[in-house]
This record gives sequence, structure tokens and C-alpha cells, in this order.
Amino acid sequence: MNNQSIQPAIKDNEGATAVITHRVRGDQHAAYEHWLDQIAPLCKAAPGHLDWHIVRPIPGLTETYTVIIRFDTKEHLQQWMESKAREQLIAQVQPLFVGSDDFFVSSGLDFWFTPAGAKAKVPVRWKQYLLTWSAIYPLALGAPLVVAPAFRLAGIPTNPLLTTLVVTAVVVFLMVYVVMPRYTRLVQRWLFT
Repeated sequence: MNNQSIQPAIKDNEGATAVITHRVRGDQHAAYEHWLDQIAPLCKAAPGHLDWHIVRPIPGLTETYTVIIRFDTKEHLQQWMESKAREQLIAQVQPLFVGSDDFFVSSGLDFWFTPAGAKAKVPVRWKQYLLTWSAIYPLALGAPLVVAPAFRLAGIPTNPLLTTLVVTAVVVFLMVYVVMPRYTRLVQRWLFT
């Protein structure tokens, strides 16, 4: 198990997120998926668990799985990350990895700004703010221009609550899965200087 400690700067009431990356051998993806089916229920049953997301590799292009888990406190996250159950499951799956069990633990949105590799530093908050704002602004302008006509074409009556729900879901999806991973790589030099 990779014994990386949780950052002391995380306050107890902020919650905590772990971004775990596993580079899985090309011929072992099915075995890794089976392993995910074993570890997911244990993680979700751990005290303080809030959320679990898996970003799967693109077949033929990447071998990296990214698992993002959120807990209500850093203590609860630390208990899970250092638990005997997780340690045993990591030992069991280790032969499937090209590398090791890498993870980065943070609070808030810091994981958006951390390049691959658990030892990376987090940029200053004002740069995180500017980068996030500059990414969300065009999405917040553009998403309603797509969602509203799509609703009209589908015959869905105008409802500001439903429209806002769908627009924010689209913006967050695009931020997490499309925009921020590419955008942070594009401005990485500025972001980390």
C-alpha cells in the first residue's frame, strides 16, 4: 500500500477527497473491474462516505483508472485509506498494476488542479479561482443555449428549475470530465509557478 499521508491543511469540517490512480496492465482490465466490484461496497459502507466515481480508461489509448472518493471528514477518509480491508484488497490487486497505488488527498476542488502523480503540489488559491472562473464562464453562457432548444425540440415545457438543474449538471460534467483535465495541462506552467 502506498503510505502517503493526508495533508494536514485539510480542516475537519471541509470534508476530504481522494483521487486514486491505478495504471492497469492492458490484459487485466476485466480482472480490475471485478476487483472494483469487491472494493466499492466496502468503501461505500465506511463511516463518513459521501461519493464514489470511476473514470475509466479509453480503450486502446490509456490504461489508467481514476477513482475519486469523498468523505465527510479527513479522519473518516484516513480511516478508510489506512483500513485493513483496503490494505488487503490493494495487496490482492497489485499484480494487475503497471505502477503502484497512487493517490492524492485534498479538500474542496484541489484535485482538479493536481497533475497526474500523487506527489504534486497544489497551486495557489487565486490561480485556482481564475482558472475555474475562466472555464465556468463560457460553459455557463453556452449550456443554456443548447439545453433550452433541446427541451423545446423534445416538447418539454419551459420550467426554470428543471432547466437550471440540467444546465448545472451539464456544466459540472463538462468541467470534471472534459474541460479541467485538458485546461490544467494547457496552463500547467503558469499554474504551478
